[in-house]
Amino acid sequence: MPKKLAIIIVNWNSYALTHDTLASVYQTTYKDFDIVLVDNASTDDSVAQLKQHHPEIILLQNEQNTGFTGGNNKGMQYALDHGYEYVLLLNNDVAVEKDFLEPLLQALEENENLGAVQPLIYFHHDRELVWNAGTRFNPWTGVTKTKGYEYKDQGHKLKSRASTSSYQKIDWITGCAFMVKTKALQKVGLLYEPFFIYYEDVDLSFRIKEAGYALGYVPSSAIYHIAGMSHKSSTKTSEGYISPKVHYLNARNHIWLLKKYTKLQYAPTVIIYQSVYYLGVTAYFIVRGRWQKLKALYRGISEGLQQSITI
Repeated sequence: MPKKLAIIIVNWNSYALTHDTLASVYQTTYKDFDIVLVDNASTDDSVAQLKQHHPEIILLQNEQNTGFTGGNNKGMQYALDHGYEYVLLLNNDVAVEKDFLEPLLQALEENENLGAVQPLIYFHHDRELVWNAGTRFNPWTGVTKTKGYEYKDQGHKLKSRASTSSYQKIDWITGCAFMVKTKALQKVGLLYEPFFIYYEDVDLSFRIKEAGYALGYVPSSAIYHIAGMSHKSSTKTSEGYISPKVHYLNARNHIWLLKKYTKLQYAPTVIIYQSVYYLGVTAYFIVRGRWQKLKALYRGISEGLQQSITI
């Protein structure tokens, strides 16, 4: 019989990071979970290492790299097929507090209308610097933002334990640590796979809200994230540290998202704001001579305008 919670982790050519994340999760005080690890067609020795050093996990393998969306969808489908009550999408570059699971689960169990939650997320390199303390979406501009970059959280003031299951309503949940009721997934479906990566978490969040659920941020649960691993290279090229593909996917996926969710009354300001934004990015790339990034950006804009989300 499956346990209550399935923790989904996706690995792609990054065994060392994944190993550290698994070691951290093993130390949690809550134990009623299975780890479902999806390897996204790694070309290094990740699979052999995982089988050797982590025989207790449920290891699924993709025949090709299907991105954050495809990898997590394979894990979530396994959870749905095997009767888990909750799913946690967890990045493979995090460390967690030993008691981070209980507040998230308690919030979901105590609130029937709550569909999904996220913890308080600090930067891994500075564990008093907040990376994500909730989120917001501005319908007038189409901008999705995370709260937290603007301050240091001395003494973990946000991690209040006055009520471990208390939560704040937020607009969307980050895919870094996305805990959701499987009955909500059964209603709305999984991640939209063509996204590959970026904005897939916002889209899933919006679908969960459209199904009548609230989304919550639980500050009494905390993890630590090595931010930027999915899009930043360790070496600088003539195009900088960030791959042109990142700008392509970000532009395309954001436009897909806005086309699907922008209400008519907000459309004029969203179009104006986004047009000015992309003109600013264009100018920056021209000044810096980032021609591959400029080409990728406009490919993303073009595909975003021509295509739409079909889920």
